[in-house]
Amino acid sequence: MEKKFNLKTGRLGEDMAKKFLREEGYQIISRNFKTRYSEIDLIAKKDNSLVFVEVKTRVGNNFGSPEEAINKRKRNRLKRAAQAFVAFHHWEGPFRIDAVCIVLNKEGEISQFRHHENIVK
Repeated sequence: MEKKFNLKTGRLGEDMAKKFLREEGYQIISRNFKTRYSEIDLIAKKDNSLVFVEVKTRVGNNFGSPEEAINKRKRNRLKRAAQAFVAFHHWEGPFRIDAVCIVLNKEGEISQFRHHENIVK
């Protein structure tokens, strides 16, 4: 039951992030891209850059902030996955990795929404 709830919450967060990014001028080109290293929730283009987006969604703050879940190990996995995508698709332009962190209240409404650009250096 808890796994289904987490998947539903994650999907809801991805939908919210996708809507936000589109409104900000991003073109979504892929969703849930999987590599052996990690899964990238959203891949978008803005201007001449590829943007890989990790979406973290929480209901309340009982289990820490969404940002806390994007630790060094997770960032390294995202970086390797992004590099794999870039190599496979022969992308030669700039790219970065962003995070969209969402906290929902118990009714499923957004209580916090943060977009962090370039979380991996």
